[in-house]
Amino acid sequence: MTKRNAIVGQSGGPTAVINASLCGVIQKCLSPDNRIEKIYGMIHGIEGFLKDWYMDLGAELSPKERMRLRITPAAYLGSCRYKLPEDLNDAIYPLLFTKFDELNIGYFFYIGGNDSMDTVSKLSRYAAQNGSDIRFVGIPKTIDNDLILTDHTPGFGSAAKYVSATVREIVLDSSVYHQKSVTIIELMGRHTGWLTAAAALSRRQQGDNPALIYLPEIPFSLEQFAKDVERELQQRHCLVVCVSEGLTDSEGTFLCEYSEQKLDFFLQKSPSVLNNSPTGKNLLDNFGHKMLTGCGRVLERFIRERFGVKVRSVDLNVSQRCSGILASMTDIEEAEKAGQMGVQYALNGETGIMAAFLRKADIKTYELAFCSVDVNMVCNQEKTVPLSWISREGNDVTKAYIDYALPLIQGNVCPPMQNGLPEYLYRKINFS
Repeated sequence: MTKRNAIVGQSGGPTAVINASLCGVIQKCLSPDNRIEKIYGMIHGIEGFLKDWYMDLGAELSPKERMRLRITPAAYLGSCRYKLPEDLNDAIYPLLFTKFDELNIGYFFYIGGNDSMDTVSKLSRYAAQNGSDIRFVGIPKTIDNDLILTDHTPGFGSAAKYVSATVREIVLDSSVYHQKSVTIIELMGRHTGWLTAAAALSRRQQGDNPALIYLPEIPFSLEQFAKDVERELQQRHCLVVCVSEGLTDSEGTFLCEYSEQKLDFFLQKSPSVLNNSPTGKNLLDNFGHKMLTGCGRVLERFIRERFGVKVRSVDLNVSQRCSGILASMTDIEEAEKAGQMGVQYALNGETGIMAAFLRKADIKTYELAFCSVDVNMVCNQEKTVPLSWISREGNDVTKAYIDYALPLIQGNVCPPMQNGLPEYLYRKINFS
């Protein structure tokens, strides 16, 4: 069989290990015992490829640089949030496949989350309808851990490790004064609370802070929140609360969308206007998702005016996505293997699939296996934290979550250092 070329791209939000998956794809594609001649990298995903932005990864990355790539956070190739048209008759599809043919592409790999799997789904379905033999494979990635048909996703373990380690340090900081205080930590999670729940891993013993953890899987009630806070403040002088950015009330309204008037209603006060207060409006990203922020600030004002105690809100924001120093070695190794397995599935003739994780449940120690799943069943679906893993009161997680997440944050990374700072790999070519 004549050798064909492969192409790989990264899409969606970056993580600490998305480049480890890229490294796995490159290593497997360049293995001398397979049928792939060259491996191209799309710069800024499918959107950049439409502008002819790509690079020859085999020629431009030395073996030493590939090893640095393995432990480099963020997205080496650059990312995008680009949604392909729903109509497979759109002119963009023959354009893309013409470009694939010009580069003799036989294998397409896309590293990303839910929306990226949607891209793999559409391209594989178009290929099937039009007799193309290109094989399309998705490599999972998301700190949100919300892809179905896989035990977990690369990126989640490292983000969970960063969250738990950082929350533990914030807990220490919050405890230095004896006065009553509340610290609210806002964490990523639009519709799922997998990452926010990782704050529970920071506890050293039962009853430790963070005492309250709220996930978007359970409707949020300010009245119940006030009762929870009051109870905890009677038992401790400092209280740490962790919340998902996507908390919604029983009517489906995001907490970060609360207007001053709505918050005043709960505070039973006259309306007032505070500087830097939530506006009740949100911007949308290219996929139509609300860009959430401000949940912590809403709760900060609520607690300050309801209880009259010192309170602050902390938003970890993008730092929780791709901290390389606090990456999980388990996560890096699994991400790399996911990339390798994705290539192997394509070489085996599979297409329209995603590489997935299977946790072996019949053994005492954590062990992972791999499989391929239909990408059409994965895309546009969302895996939430099981309700049985959330406390009956809706303000904590159970031991089942701890047992699930703890193996994923194991192992430390020791990147090469220069002048006291990690020496990560930066892309040499800049496409403007």
